[in-house]
Amino acid sequence: MSDAQLGVAVAQFAPGRDYVQNIDRITGLAHLAAQRGASLIVFPEYSSYFSDPMDGSFARNAQPLDGRFVAHLVQVAGRLGATLVAGMVEQRQGSKFSNTLVAVTGDGIVATYRKLHLYDAFGQRESEWVVPGDIEDPQVFEVNGIRVGMQTCYDVRFPEVTRRIVDAGAELVLIPAEWVRGPLKEHHWRTLVTARAIENTVYVAAADHAPPIGVGNSLIVGPMGVHMVEIGEAVDVAVAWVSRQRLADVRAKNPALSLRRFRVEPLAPATVGAAGSSLGPLL
Repeated sequence: MSDAQLGVAVAQFAPGRDYVQNIDRITGLAHLAAQRGASLIVFPEYSSYFSDPMDGSFARNAQPLDGRFVAHLVQVAGRLGATLVAGMVEQRQGSKFSNTLVAVTGDGIVATYRKLHLYDAFGQRESEWVVPGDIEDPQVFEVNGIRVGMQTCYDVRFPEVTRRIVDAGAELVLIPAEWVRGPLKEHHWRTLVTARAIENTVYVAAADHAPPIGVGNSLIVGPMGVHMVEIGEAVDVAVAWVSRQRLADVRAKNPALSLRRFRVEPLAPATVGAAGSSLGPLL
C-alpha cells in the first residue's frame, strides 16, 4: 500500500448571527490552517449562521447550495488549493431548513451530507425547525489519496452512522458539530468521538463551536484512539497528518471490521417512534 498522507485541520470558532463575521472567521482560519500544512480543513456545524435558542431566524437566513456561502467556500478553497468542509443552514421550502454539510474544492461542491439524527435531546427540539436528511448511500470523496466521509454532531451518538460511512470506504470521518455544553457533555463528546475511531479503526476529525455555547475541544483521533491534536476553548486550528500506512498497520493488529458478524440496515419507517427510537421489534 502506498503511504498516502494528508494534512487535516479542525477549525474551531463560534459562529453567530453576523454572516460577514462568520465568513471573515472562516477565511482567516482557513488561511492559518493552510499555513500549518493542512490540505483538508474542517469547520463546525452551522458555520454559516447560528443563534441560541434556535428560532425562525435560521430559515430566514438559510441559503441554497448555489448561494453566497458555498460560493465563498469555493473561492477560499481555490485560493488555498485545499478542500473545505463546513456546516450550513440550507434553504428549503416552507419554514424549515436542512442542517447540511458541504465539502468543496476550488472547482465546486464534491460532497454533501444532511444531518440524519436531529437533536431532540437534553431539552432541545431541533426537529421543530430542521428537516432530517434522507437515508442515502454515504458520499465518500478523496483528498490526497485518502477517502473521506462526513456526519453531523448528534449523529455521533449512533454508531451505525459511522459504520455505514466506513463500509462505503471512508478512511477518515469528519464530524462538524455544535456540541452544546452541559453536565457531562464534554466527557460524552470526547468519549464518543474516540469510540467511533477505535471501533471502526479509522481517523476521526471533529470540529466543534468554541464556548460559551459549544464545549470546544475540537480534536483529531487516530485509528488506535490516540488524540493526535486537540483544541481547548480557544478560537484556533489544529493540524494532524493522516496516513494510509498507519491505518493498514492498525487494521492488521486489530481486524475488527473483518471479524464482525452483523451488518447495518436502516429501520423500516413503521418501527421508528416520534423521537426516532426503535419501538416495534424491541417490545
